[in-house]
Amino acid sequence: MPNQQRKRAAVIGAGPGGLAAAMLLSGQGYEVDVYEKQPVIGGRSSRLELGEYKFDRGATFLMMPQLLEEMFDVVGRKLSDYVDMKELTPLYALNFGDKVFTPSRDREKTAAQIKELFPGNEDNYHRFMQDEEVKFGKVMPLLRRPFGKLTDYLRKDAITALPKLDIHNTVYGILSRYFTDERLRWAFTFQSKYLGMSAWDCPGTFTILSFIEHQYGLYHPIGGVNRVFHAMADVITEFGGRIHTSCPVDQVIVRNGRAEGVLLENGERIEADHVVVNADFAHAVTNLFEPGVLKKYTPEKMKQKKYSCSTAMLYLGVDGEIDLPHHSVYFPDDYRVNVDEITKHKVLSADPSLYIHNPSKLDSTLAPAGKSAIYVLMPTPNLTGDIDWEKERENVREAMMKRMEAIPQLADIRSRIEESLLFTPLDWANELDVYNGATFNMAHNLGQMMYLRPHNQFEELKQVWLVGGGTHPGSGLPTIFESARISVRLIQEEDARTQSRPTPYVQQSAEAGGHS
Repeated sequence: MPNQQRKRAAVIGAGPGGLAAAMLLSGQGYEVDVYEKQPVIGGRSSRLELGEYKFDRGATFLMMPQLLEEMFDVVGRKLSDYVDMKELTPLYALNFGDKVFTPSRDREKTAAQIKELFPGNEDNYHRFMQDEEVKFGKVMPLLRRPFGKLTDYLRKDAITALPKLDIHNTVYGILSRYFTDERLRWAFTFQSKYLGMSAWDCPGTFTILSFIEHQYGLYHPIGGVNRVFHAMADVITEFGGRIHTSCPVDQVIVRNGRAEGVLLENGERIEADHVVVNADFAHAVTNLFEPGVLKKYTPEKMKQKKYSCSTAMLYLGVDGEIDLPHHSVYFPDDYRVNVDEITKHKVLSADPSLYIHNPSKLDSTLAPAGKSAIYVLMPTPNLTGDIDWEKERENVREAMMKRMEAIPQLADIRSRIEESLLFTPLDWANELDVYNGATFNMAHNLGQMMYLRPHNQFEELKQVWLVGGGTHPGSGLPTIFESARISVRLIQEEDARTQSRPTPYVQQSAEAGGHS
């Protein structure tokens, strides 16, 4: 098919969702341009470089890499040709004062460790995994299709799934059915933080997060998680797509309720048949459209939405090796108090939890020989809390450092630091346009799930499609990838209805060339 007949897609934002959508579209015959405000790709999961040290800015592991493999397969590529994936065994080290729990995908080994550390709970672990496997089988089909109208709840998969979803209980409530030891409950509920929520408030559906980790494992791509997004960018360019960095979009061009393209900040107008929005959802709807275009998502209405917590990030280039696992979580003495301070009272905790990522243990590409790139995350309130981050900045850094120095392997960390950067909720908002600094996007409470979450297509505006953590099915890389697959499928169905289907991939591949 001649170039002028190919459908053109303009993608706003080169985050995980935007790149996934652009790869799927370009690999299936669309003419694709991606416009990214930042000088680097990846959005919240971009690469950060401090001197000779390299870091993942956000996500530090991959769950369910088979979803990625499927997306690469659809466009005739193999993920393994681009990315070297290493499974993490154990999954992580969970530190509860005098006890360290290191679960893995080996259920018998994990059960034996539970028997030793938390006696009497080992059989309940097996029961939890069996029950969650059933729930997971019911939930996944709902995460792979749009919820654009109320009647979507009447489809067979939804009707059979809803009784299993535990939507009227909480993640903590579900885990309390299985485990008697409070620390073991925390070990299977802390994953609610991936959604930026309290396990005491997060809908019980999301116990599947800990199940997914224990069932399918966690993976580290050599070079960091951002390596995956560079691989997607490679595929996009192989198919003739273009990625424009340091190229902000000023506005989506709308005429008569239909998007016609985008207006770049430099004044250039880009015509497009489809506009895919991967910018932070709340930021996008309040900044990229003329007032009145989106009556459902006005600035006033967006202020009333619920948002995830935020994070303070400390990226450290350290002289010498660090004797810690790839992932470590350090729980406070009272995790419930810590979580309530973050999500309800919105104050800084005196006894915070800490997540430490030590990828140099497995990956020599991230730091000079014999040195370590350390990533430290402390969950914090988002910017709706009354915290002066400019004033608190150094206090937070010092609190994180002292918390680290209390860990025997890091007792001398301060004297070994060669590079350092603190990234606060205010930085997430100001530098990466994350609304309210809510690192994990809009919350996943009952009023913001499935049909009640922003849909993959605006009802009041044609030819605009949404991908990323702020739309259905939600935040977290696996669901962000699913949002891209859903929206691309909707685009293709729309074009099929108008009888202007683009050239199928198999006919396009000879022209585009294969990957070797």
